[in-house]
Amino acid sequence: MSQKFNYREIITKAVCGKGRKFCEATHTISPSHRPSSILGCWIINHKYSAEKKGDTVVVQGSYDINVWFSYNKNTKTDVATQTVTYSDAIPLTMQDANILSDEMDVIARAVQQPNTLEATISENGANVDVQVEREFLVECIGETKVAVAVNPDGLLDDFTAAADYTDDVSDEEYERLDPNFLHSEFDK
Repeated sequence: MSQKFNYREIITKAVCGKGRKFCEATHTISPSHRPSSILGCWIINHKYSAEKKGDTVVVQGSYDINVWFSYNKNTKTDVATQTVTYSDAIPLTMQDANILSDEMDVIARAVQQPNTLEATISENGANVDVQVEREFLVECIGETKVAVAVNPDGLLDDFTAAADYTDDVSDEEYERLDPNFLHSEFDK
C-alpha cells in the first residue's frame, strides 16, 4: 500500500522566544541607628511583572529587604526595612522568525528568587550594604504556523498497535536513569 501524505498548515500558539539572566545588585539600607553588627538579612514580598520590548523582555519588580542589626555597642537590636525596585532587561537568546503577529504573551519565572548573598556595614559606618542575587527565565508565547503530514488513508494499523504500548518503567530501570543525560541551552 503506497502512502502519499498531504501537508496542512496549522496556526497555533507556541513558545516563540526564550531568555535567561542572572543578576547581582547591591542595595544600601539606611537604618535608624548606627549599626554595631549585622545579625541577619532576609528578603520578602517579591513582586514582578514582565513585558516584551524589541528583542528583550524587561522584568520590573520590587522586594523588601529586612536587616536585623545591633547598635549602641551591641546592647540593643532593631530591624531596618526598605523596599527596593529593579528593572532587568533579559535578551531573548532563542527567537522564532516565523511568528504571525507581534502580539505575544510573556511568561517570566524567578528561577532564583531574590536572595541575600552578604550584608555588611558600609565604610561610613551608618548604612548597610546588601548584595542580592536573582535569576529569571522568560518565554514569549505567540502565534506561529506548523506543517503536519496528513495521511489520506486515515490511521494506519501500526498506530493502533502503538496505542497498546505501555511505557511503564521498572524500579530497577528508574534507578539507572542519568538525570544529567539531556541538557538544554539554558544549563550552560
